[in-house]
Amino acid sequence: MCESLSLTHICPTCQDTHLKPKLFTRKLPNNIEVISFYKYDEIKDLLHTKHTDLGFYIFKILASNSMKSFAKNFEFESTLHSVAIDDVVHDSYSHTAILNKALDSKHIKALHSKLRATNTTSYSGKSKLFREQNPRNFTLKEFKSKELILVDDIITTGSTLTQAISTMEEHNKEVIFCLTLADASRK
Repeated sequence: MCESLSLTHICPTCQDTHLKPKLFTRKLPNNIEVISFYKYDEIKDLLHTKHTDLGFYIFKILASNSMKSFAKNFEFESTLHSVAIDDVVHDSYSHTAILNKALDSKHIKALHSKLRATNTTSYSGKSKLFREQNPRNFTLKEFKSKELILVDDIITTGSTLTQAISTMEEHNKEVIFCLTLADASRK
């Protein structure tokens, strides 16, 4: 960004200027709300670092500015659990696990390694038809909580979240809403 000397990978001034989250919402076909903090086009270069060593630090900054701030101000009548979509470790970390961990707060408790895709085909840059023809086929490890928040990095067509919600419903879980870092819709 500004390339000034900083003890963090993105200086506080650039974070405040360029990475202030805004809330964007949309509804999935099953009427569940998805809340996102950034438009994909605004942070796509940062998101593309997720498979590099630098990505760990970038995702920690993005998670702190968005998910952690959200959780700090979130109130619910009971404690909700959050579950990250496919928080498998790749290249020494999981970007969705970083986002999910940032939600740990008074009213949200992050659960880890609960929802895994058995089909790991990349959806990046693929059409909605491709995504429909190659479902994620999620498996779920049992946990006690019935109500939860689903967490992912990007929402594009919504097919991944919709598939994850279906898996949750098959296991008598209720997704209250979903959180994503970025929304890739053109709206």
